[in-house]
Amino acid sequence: MFMAFKGRQIAATLISSTGALRFRFTHNFSVLNKKMKLAPTVKLNNGHEMPILGLGTYQLKKTRCENAVRSALKSGYRHIDTAYLYGNEGLIGKVLKGLIGEGKIKRSEVFLTTKLWDIYHEPERVRYACELQLKLLGLDYIDLYLMHSPVGVKYVTDVDLMPHDGDQLCTNAVDFVDTYRSMEQLVDLGLVRSLGVSNFNIHQLERLWQSCRIKPASLQIECHPELIQLPLLEFCKARGIAVVAYSPLGRPKTSKALPSFYTDAELLAMAHKYGKTPAQLALRYLIDIGTLPIPKAAQELHIAENLDIFNFSLTPLELEQLGKLNRGLRIWKFLKARDHQHYPYET
Repeated sequence: MFMAFKGRQIAATLISSTGALRFRFTHNFSVLNKKMKLAPTVKLNNGHEMPILGLGTYQLKKTRCENAVRSALKSGYRHIDTAYLYGNEGLIGKVLKGLIGEGKIKRSEVFLTTKLWDIYHEPERVRYACELQLKLLGLDYIDLYLMHSPVGVKYVTDVDLMPHDGDQLCTNAVDFVDTYRSMEQLVDLGLVRSLGVSNFNIHQLERLWQSCRIKPASLQIECHPELIQLPLLEFCKARGIAVVAYSPLGRPKTSKALPSFYTDAELLAMAHKYGKTPAQLALRYLIDIGTLPIPKAAQELHIAENLDIFNFSLTPLELEQLGKLNRGLRIWKFLKARDHQHYPYET
């Protein structure tokens, strides 16, 4: 059988749950469209609420970034994820300022996540970095501030994000626990509401959990049907740490072959059953196993499609079937830092 999914054409020859977080469906409606429901939210371990679906903005630049963020907010997204590394915080701030200034959205309605980049791991640089990012964003506070990775990189300038000596990345030996303790002061100052980390492994997260004063509210990791890190998900679930899934669709590109799960017979059959695209089915799967996906999208159609996943859920058997797609296939490996003492992945 051949099936074509509008917006994302997929050809096919055939058509262990980890326990989901408890999500609370909001009854608020966007001021942009009185009939538009917002995405559900989850309560973090510090009491703040976070939408369970967000817009990822990695590699979104210039007007493409502005248009995507504007379209997402008008469609009902209330979680925007960015990072200093992405170089688009100023663009996102411009869009937010415009919509807030026009009275189309309130700052309190937007959950903004950004990240402390690796060159700012030295404790004395943390507040400087945060204030620099707040200035770029044009905001008074950040909803969720993540340490982008446990690997410290040598600071040279604010624009040299990956300083090299020849072919070698210039790293440093700063302990990520010391970095995080400086991040805790940002909460005390009111610059940040919630803290978290990204790209940490279970041993690093356990050490941080035992050493910190303000417990991490979120862990952001690569997570898609072909990379489900079950022990890490269970660790976070036991401690009330929300797991945010980046690259939840496996970073599909028109110039490359689609990730193999897009043509998996069982996934396609489920997509057909629910009248959804394979991408929508994958996002629903990640939500049903307890993660909060942040798919990147630039086209208005895909932005809307990614949000249209809250009118169905998968059965325990379907979750078990999709769990078989997990092959431990990692996309982001940060190989330039593989010799660092805090490199988080197996080599």
